[in-house]
Amino acid sequence: MSNEPLLHWQPANPPERQPLSGQRVRLEPLDPARHGNDLWQALQGPQSDPALWDYMAYGPFSERSAFDAWLAGNAATSNPLFYTVIDLASASAQGLLSFLNIVPAHGSIEIGNICYGRAMQRTAQASEVIYLLAKYAFELGYRRLEWKCNAQNARSKRAAERFGFGYEGLFRQHMVIKDRNRDTAWYAMLDSEWPAVRRAFERWLAAENFDAAGQQRQTLAALRNG
Repeated sequence: MSNEPLLHWQPANPPERQPLSGQRVRLEPLDPARHGNDLWQALQGPQSDPALWDYMAYGPFSERSAFDAWLAGNAATSNPLFYTVIDLASASAQGLLSFLNIVPAHGSIEIGNICYGRAMQRTAQASEVIYLLAKYAFELGYRRLEWKCNAQNARSKRAAERFGFGYEGLFRQHMVIKDRNRDTAWYAMLDSEWPAVRRAFERWLAAENFDAAGQQRQTLAALRNG
């Protein structure tokens, strides 16, 4: 018999197909008819980031028809549940991402499929997206928020650590992606850790943390560890 205490656990609620609004961005359920043109320009246009697709299981897309079919397939699913990122300043779609591996019975949910145009990368908007999704996940009753990436994807690993996800280990030969081996780095944030992470996010996102040029005064990590 296990010595673990009983949790009296109640399953979490599945995320609903609804907008999530912040100061700088709004997350809208992916709608190819409304978001397709902006996303094509952000993700495949002249100012896009070719390295975006290096560790994805899909893309890049040389033809708009294939891109539209990919968007339509993503919009039709509920697990993963895809959101489009709307930059409020420009009122344009700048990327998309999803909840996935949603398991309400065990209180586990993941953020992934992150596809940002170059204009969204390394911005306050990009950080606010993760804050909004994490906040929503824990409000729904999840006790574990996951982040997984190719072990060679240094950008994604740095982002996970910056956002407050803890490294949990390496799954060797976890997948075959585009005919290449993928070792997967696993990260997670627990509900017990979220209050401190949330406070740091909210202090970091506050207008007074940015100077007139839009540069941060204190880093997210410093606010979380301070």
